[in-house]
Amino acid sequence: MRILLGVGAGIAAYKSALLLRLLTESGHEVRVVPTRASLAFVGTATWEALSGRPVTTEVFENVPEVEHVRLGKEADLVVVAPATADLLARAATGRADDLLTAALLTARCPVLLAPAMHTEMWEHPATQANVATLRSRGVHVLEPAVGRLTGADSGAGRLPEPEEIAAAALALVEDPAPQDLAGRRVVVSAGGTREPLDPVRFLGNRSTGRQGYALARAAAARGAHVTLVAANVTLPDPPGVLVVPVETTAELRAGVREHAATADVVVMAAAVADYRPARAAQEKLKKDGSGGLTLDLVQNPDVLAELSRDRLRAGQVVVGFAAETGDATGSVLEHGRAKARRKGADLLVVNAVGGGRGFGEVGNDVVVLAGDGTEVARSTGSKDDVAHGVWDAVVERLA
Repeated sequence: MRILLGVGAGIAAYKSALLLRLLTESGHEVRVVPTRASLAFVGTATWEALSGRPVTTEVFENVPEVEHVRLGKEADLVVVAPATADLLARAATGRADDLLTAALLTARCPVLLAPAMHTEMWEHPATQANVATLRSRGVHVLEPAVGRLTGADSGAGRLPEPEEIAAAALALVEDPAPQDLAGRRVVVSAGGTREPLDPVRFLGNRSTGRQGYALARAAAARGAHVTLVAANVTLPDPPGVLVVPVETTAELRAGVREHAATADVVVMAAAVADYRPARAAQEKLKKDGSGGLTLDLVQNPDVLAELSRDRLRAGQVVVGFAAETGDATGSVLEHGRAKARRKGADLLVVNAVGGGRGFGEVGNDVVVLAGDGTEVARSTGSKDDVAHGVWDAVVERLA
């Protein structure tokens, strides 16, 4: 496959050398097109040595080959990393003042941009407007990672790791997902909330967040702008997804509601604690010789029921998850149907847990119910397979 790798003028350009190595070692033919200013960070010799191909930056170099037209037209995939605020602005306005921006105008293949810049630049309304414009044209713009930036600064704007960029880029051409969520804003919650007992202990659950993260990855692959509210998850951030870390149910509720105000779809895949200690001890609880410990618990807010009732945006689709076990009073599906009617969500995804099912790296087997308890769909397989099955049901609901 012929890949065009664009490099913007940011300190994170050194990571693109690692990205280039990943792409070439995967057997792809990669042509590097840096901006003129980016050569102050990583020079021409490095790109030519790693790619084995000549490197140019200007439209007036190698004029007989008409490279400013040919490179974009012949590429099977275009990846730009880092994509600086300036480069995003030039791409959004259709500038063609160097070889890279000219190639972007002629590309008719999937294009992925991986932004990297300081937080203030990323959050500026001009940058956000440029990103929205590019996405509206079908360009895939990853969400930057959150972490250490240049100097002592930290925040949103860090270039995702090369492995994440490569995986996101190659997925666009090797196993392209339908773009039926393009332009949609999605909020997904994942993981399990923890309620502190004292500075050391907490009440929690077995959720690893893997199904929620799969849902976020699948939505991003299908073109959505995804915010992932993650409760105590240790998985790598999905590429192209804004991750909001939380711990308690109260923090998850606040994070979901904040981002749900502008979302078309809210998927509550997190395992939210039903109860929390009435009081969290400020010091570690010690054994007192009584042989036991009595906890005073109070009920947490029902986040899914609140979202279903409040509908923070008109036309919003709310999806819940129900991890169930059968008992003497009913089967997994019977409990799921009762919960669907009680919660008021548009869709409820029911899955059996326990006995090695549901949690962790194992697959999943779910039934998707409508709000009245009727069966809408079933999905079985890996958590990624199940995620796409759930989104298929959501897309039908959106339509």
